[in-house]
Amino acid sequence: MPIVQTESEHKSPVNGSYFARVNPADGGCLLEKYSEKYRDFGFALLANLFASEGQHGKVIEVKAKRRTGKLNFVTCMRQTLEKHYGDKAVGMGGTFIIQKGKVKTHVMPAEFSSCPLNSEEEVNKWLNFYEMKAPLICLPVFVSKDPGFDLRLEHTHFFSHHGEGGHYHYDTTPDIVEYLGYFSPAELLYRIDPPEETHSYGRD
Repeated sequence: MPIVQTESEHKSPVNGSYFARVNPADGGCLLEKYSEKYRDFGFALLANLFASEGQHGKVIEVKAKRRTGKLNFVTCMRQTLEKHYGDKAVGMGGTFIIQKGKVKTHVMPAEFSSCPLNSEEEVNKWLNFYEMKAPLICLPVFVSKDPGFDLRLEHTHFFSHHGEGGHYHYDTTPDIVEYLGYFSPAELLYRIDPPEETHSYGRD
């Protein structure tokens, strides 16, 4: 869960990132603050990242309570943008807090799969799934439409102050869930190091 403030003329760099891993002792989730001793756990696979100058300005506030449909919080916002803007790709980033309720999440095993994962079913068997409880601090990035870059249209990881974190799928308590988020639109989109071969597995 990358949260980084880069160095500037008046401020030193700050790395407030977290990472989640599977506890080898009991199969549970371990959430830890990133530090130099964990640099080998660094950027290893993929990420959707939102960068800003961190200046004061207007943002979009979104409040939601009680899920009534099948889509998760991020997908609802992304599809709303797609419906409004059509073929124009609009990217957003920010943060939201799940204030009440529980969510389905996954954490990847410590070791990458020794063989290719060739279906959604194989990916799901490899991942470790959990149900985690609020409050959860989420870091979403989503794009309304892929402009031909082979993008993962939405990606949200989260951390907490009670030892839980991972990849957000959807809430499991629709009757009581509460969300509060703040978002900004992106001005530029960069696609770095796209794979030579691609697929759609595990993109929810």
